[in-house]
Amino acid sequence: MTAPAELTCKELVELVTEFLEGYLPEPDRERFEAHLAICDGCTAYVEQMRTTIRVTGTLTEEQVPQEATDRLLSAFRSWKDR
Repeated sequence: MTAPAELTCKELVELVTEFLEGYLPEPDRERFEAHLAICDGCTAYVEQMRTTIRVTGTLTEEQVPQEATDRLLSAFRSWKDR
């Protein structure tokens, strides 16, 4: 039996939400954590995501300026089209 392949940075980014929400299956979580142990860039990314979640969790919809909402919606719509 061979060990699972190391997780790439791209794969880590794709799995970060599941990891932070605690839904990543055990084998994938172990690969995720092993990657974090050797990749400072991804470790910083995960910490930025945690900070973003913590900070934005305190915002209400009314506190977000309409211009920011419009720009975010536009960015997500164009991303989906790619």
